[in-house]
Amino acid sequence: MKKSALLIIDVQNGMFLEENPVFNDKLVIGNILQLIGNAKSNNVPVIYIQHNAPLGKMLEPGTKAWEIHPAITPAKRDTVIQKTTPDAFYKTNLQEVLQKLPIEHLIIAGIQSDVCVDTTCRNAYSLGYEITLVTDAHSTWDSGKLTAQQIINHHNQVLRWFADTQETKDIIFH
Repeated sequence: MKKSALLIIDVQNGMFLEENPVFNDKLVIGNILQLIGNAKSNNVPVIYIQHNAPLGKMLEPGTKAWEIHPAITPAKRDTVIQKTTPDAFYKTNLQEVLQKLPIEHLIIAGIQSDVCVDTTCRNAYSLGYEITLVTDAHSTWDSGKLTAQQIINHHNQVLRWFADTQETKDIIFH
């Protein structure tokens, strides 16, 4: 049985602003909380990815928007990886952390379905990880042409080339 880790991508306060929250914000947070609880009760590591935007941008380090959402605040034993691009592996120590644990399977949830979740999922696959994308635990916003739900559905379908896709209720941690 391959050793797993739960990867929570960019679930930061700026994604939940009252005036423009990510689609299905409460459902996504609830599902991520369930995943975290199940992971921890099975001694599966939880790794948080935190995006660092340039000065003056919404996710600028040190700002309230940059902080990880308070409902899922990392525990002291959890790892937090800082990134500056959509790819959680690019110019970060994520690969080293995973190799030390040693992790072979990533369970991925977070924000933004069509950017950071997609990019990290594809790169993890290229690096040889087995991946499970939690289909109801990632989200995005409407675009000019597509609704957030259409974008999520599209990515759940396309990312099947790179990941096993499952709902939160079907995730089994080991």
